[in-house]
Amino acid sequence: MLSVFPALAQIEISEIFTSNMVLQRDKPIKIWGKGVPGDKLQVNFLNETAKASVRADSTWQIVFKKQQATTKPQTLVVKSSEEKIILTNILVGDVWLLIGQSNMEWPMGVEMHYEEAKREAKNPNLRFFNPTFIGKNIYGTPYDKDQLNSLNNNILFQESKWEESDSSSFKDMSAVGYYFGREIVKAENTTIGLMNLAIGGAPIEAFIDIQALKKNKQFAAKTKGNWLKNDALPVWIRERGMQNVGHSQAVNNHAYKPGFAFKTGVKPILKMPIKGILWYQGESNAQEMARVNEYPELQKLLIKDYRKQWRDKNLPFYWVQLSSIDTTNYDSHYWPEFRDGQRKLLNELEHVGMAVSSDVGNRNDIHPRNKKAVGKRLARWALKNEYGEDIIVSGPLPQKAEYKNGNIIVEFKYTAKGLQTLDEKAVRGFSIDGKTELTGEIKDKKIIVPSAEKPEYIYYNWQAYTIGNLENSEELPVSTFKIEVIEK
Repeated sequence: MLSVFPALAQIEISEIFTSNMVLQRDKPIKIWGKGVPGDKLQVNFLNETAKASVRADSTWQIVFKKQQATTKPQTLVVKSSEEKIILTNILVGDVWLLIGQSNMEWPMGVEMHYEEAKREAKNPNLRFFNPTFIGKNIYGTPYDKDQLNSLNNNILFQESKWEESDSSSFKDMSAVGYYFGREIVKAENTTIGLMNLAIGGAPIEAFIDIQALKKNKQFAAKTKGNWLKNDALPVWIRERGMQNVGHSQAVNNHAYKPGFAFKTGVKPILKMPIKGILWYQGESNAQEMARVNEYPELQKLLIKDYRKQWRDKNLPFYWVQLSSIDTTNYDSHYWPEFRDGQRKLLNELEHVGMAVSSDVGNRNDIHPRNKKAVGKRLARWALKNEYGEDIIVSGPLPQKAEYKNGNIIVEFKYTAKGLQTLDEKAVRGFSIDGKTELTGEIKDKKIIVPSAEKPEYIYYNWQAYTIGNLENSEELPVSTFKIEVIEK
């Protein structure tokens, strides 16, 4: 990701720096690259000048003081005695990193609302860094010699450049990311930059630093031996890895290999301050119960390690809860448990949020097309927590369930002006065994579920393809959940 200029160049700047980019406001601005050891460089940006010498290891870096957001495009100039690099149309705003698998990667060009969105896609305050990656859309077949050679040289993400949003550039951009960014730009009239490093099919392990996995007693086994034969990793991703690189004795690097997406994509940009992270991943870790059970701790490890490496203990991290799909054509049997694990993680970390998407799932497709709803729901968390807007961030989340006088009474957080059903029909989705549906009634921002005896738990939307219809007055749906029922 950092090899940016021809070998003949004497000075290089990291690939993340191109014309049209967005730099993070209110944090020191770092610029770095490579050059000839001992060479003297001068960098100009926003009427500031900084000087640096290329170190013995051929690297250089300068740091400018933090800046407020800009509305006028700026120019960045890096020059030595022999050469000059000029980058134009740069703005200072907020930069968000998008990571995850195919539902985060899913492009605007095939999103449900694409034709409508295309009419207002032109927006100079919304900008994308959207590299492709080796292996994209290659299923069930071996990689070719060039692809294997790149992977062997630790190259996964291929060269890219920052682009302004318009009807052409936004086609290949993450739809979830686009709608998130568009909401922030509209509400805050600021510039948003989106860096998209999502990889279709990638497990969470690929995005975690291999050293963080090795140092963790619970997950160190994921780093042992040949990952393609490691039973501590999801079966599906190892099968795909074998199809792509299993024929090569010399190469087993792959987008799905533990730590590899972090090493090749995230690590090279750690010096670049960002506003926060959006995460939509989990399908590849949700097909085996052992993987489902460990996932919340894996995600917690990822979040804590990213915050440590970015040196920002409050770095916002917002994720999407898995959507809905039937079990007929897809192995989604454990998705209720997975979604509930994602929900419970909200109570274990600060500066996090979750967008519920089960109501916009697709019965027979792992890729629901309505990314607009998902992006806008993620934006609610950011608008409230990062930009101070007075807004309800989520659909109702269960607080407690009590049994009294033959009824289970469920109380929620984020009810807004009240609870309602999305189809104006009777409440659906509750059970006391995860299988048999019970009727529910809305009363005073609570749900009343009749039950002859006190059950151990009450469940909601405990199906792979959910049937629940409960939401708040903001039309935000209730999360899948399983919570203990206590006696009042």
